[in-house]
Amino acid sequence: MSWASEVNHDPAAAPPWRVSGDAVLLTLRLTPKSSRDALEGVERLSDGRSVLKARVRAVPEDGEANAALLKLLAKALGLPVRSLSLASGASGRTKVIRIEGSVEAALASLSSLTGAQ
Repeated sequence: MSWASEVNHDPAAAPPWRVSGDAVLLTLRLTPKSSRDALEGVERLSDGRSVLKARVRAVPEDGEANAALLKLLAKALGLPVRSLSLASGASGRTKVIRIEGSVEAALASLSSLTGAQ
């Protein structure tokens, strides 16, 4: 845990996603060049935003880490990779992923994955 974030144990805290039309926008914080690929739960940043923490082994060059993130997230949510796209944050650590398809199914998967309601 770093000084800039804290693990979110408050069930009343806002989840790291929101519905936007026919898609779900998920905010995450990515750590590339990790020793493993993993989703590590929700944390709150110093600015109050909730994010899903993710780690990938890929390096942040030529979009490799972003591609690895989409693949990891698709597998965890049980969705095809083509239903996920990077909405913002291509070169930063904080990213917004657009999840298209069934909004209800995406929300259920995210809630199950993060333990949020």
